[in-house]
Amino acid sequence: MMTRRTGLAAILAGIGSPALSTDAAAPLKIVYHVGDGVDQAARTMGFMRNQLALPTPLRIIVVAVGPGIDFLITGAKDRNGNPFDATVEDLSRQGIGFRICGNTMSARSISPDAILPEARIVISGMNEIARLGQREGYAYIRP
Repeated sequence: MMTRRTGLAAILAGIGSPALSTDAAAPLKIVYHVGDGVDQAARTMGFMRNQLALPTPLRIIVVAVGPGIDFLITGAKDRNGNPFDATVEDLSRQGIGFRICGNTMSARSISPDAILPEARIVISGMNEIARLGQREGYAYIRP
């Protein structure tokens, strides 16, 4: 008599099976939600660098909202005094997209001129996260 596998055991048993595998050439799509400030942003940068070092094709977009936008403001530094601008520029050159919440900018009276040039302003960061997940199939990560 066969029993039906459920839960994690069933998922792990299916890894690599044709039913659960995807096209290896298709990029893994990830949206990082940064909303807690520069410490979270610094962790996120480290995670993304680690991912970029792997042979997996990736498409990564960072969406910054609330205090999470602070690292995308010109002159922003991490807790050790290291500026974010060079890191953002480097990651952008490697294909990572940066989106910043226009609602947050408006609420905090931040001018678009104060934002790093690699960041694209979207009307609502939370709507952008939802759109990327639902309509474009991005996996959601909030470090």
